[in-house]
This record gives sequence, C-alpha cells and structure tokens, in this order.
Amino acid sequence: MTVAFNHTIVYATDKQRSAGFLASVLGLPAPQAMWSFVTVALDHGVTLDFATTDRPISPQHYAFLVSEEDFDGIFARIQAENVAYWADPGRSRPQQINHNDGGRGVYFADPDGHFLEAITRPYGSDGA
Repeated sequence: MTVAFNHTIVYATDKQRSAGFLASVLGLPAPQAMWSFVTVALDHGVTLDFATTDRPISPQHYAFLVSEEDFDGIFARIQAENVAYWADPGRSRPQQINHNDGGRGVYFADPDGHFLEAITRPYGSDGA
C-alpha cells in the first residue's frame, strides 16, 4: 500500500497575503490561483491550499524539512522582514534557533498566527 500526503486547506483572513508570505519566506514560486484557493506548491506534488474565511482562525502548526542551504535563505528572509522567531514551540527562546538532532530549526508565525517551522533534520534522526 502507498499513501502520500497531497494537500491541505489553510484558512486565512486573506488567502493572497498568507500564501504570499509563506512562499516568500520559504523562497518558493509565487502562489497560484486554483478554484477558490491560492496554492503554494511544495515538493512531491504537495500543496497548501489557502482559503479566505471570515470565521475565527484556529492557528495550526506546519513544519517544513529543508536543506541546510535553504535554511540559510529562509532564516535570512525571516530576519530581513523582521519576523519574530523562536527556537522552541513554547516561544520561550525568542530570537534564537535550535540545533535539535544535529541540525537547525526555527519557529515563526504567519499573518494569521499559524505557527510555522523550518528544520534541517527530522525529529528523532539524531543527525543521521
């Protein structure tokens, strides 16, 4: 049996703004309109499909596994845009990154409070 993750819907107060923020910070191509969504394409055919809602947003967590080189660019864009960031999900270590599992990681929020994370090593990999 093969199961692959394909897409998820991310609710936002402004789908264009939120999708643009994510694509910009991650260094991805510009988001594309698809039906009533604005999509951000990731590797392996996965998309994050942003939808505007007027209901309260329940912040979610989205983690992205990236290369060391891509992390450098992501972290530079976070700093250049003065986006607050943390080394931990509890937000107790502001303006720091972590070095979990021998890699690097950073947490930051999108315009609607979704908690985003970029990591260079999967958790539990111990740097392997």
